[in-house]
Amino acid sequence: MILQFIVPGQPVGKGRPRVGKVGGFSRLYTPEKTVSYESLVGYSAAQAMAGRPLLLEAVTVGMEIRLAVPASWSKKKQAAALAGAIHPTTKPDIDNVEKAIFDGMNGVVWKDDVQVVSVVKAKRYSDTPGVEVTVAPAAPEAAYS
Repeated sequence: MILQFIVPGQPVGKGRPRVGKVGGFSRLYTPEKTVSYESLVGYSAAQAMAGRPLLLEAVTVGMEIRLAVPASWSKKKQAAALAGAIHPTTKPDIDNVEKAIFDGMNGVVWKDDVQVVSVVKAKRYSDTPGVEVTVAPAAPEAAYS
């Protein structure tokens, strides 16, 4: 089974845990922006799963991270970015987006993201921001001789 879905909106990288005080004790918590984005990922993934059972085998994941082109750029620079001549070298970091996507898919697509054995990802500019995610069973490796 190959699963493909899009998480709409500007991609968000997983935020670092924050420390807060509760009753005089320090407590770690995940930033609200990260929690909201992971919920959106889970919702998008659940729609694509359409009631199918969790994947339990090793999987490979493909991600195309599409960022909005800055509106402050000139029309010429925006066109170049959309044509792929300019790559996004700004936040969010590609690995932090991956973490947020994977954590949002835990318990929805797979049991845990430790099942991911291969990842192909790219970060590009687009007129429609979002993350396109493809999950497929991992292909068996050729035997060593």
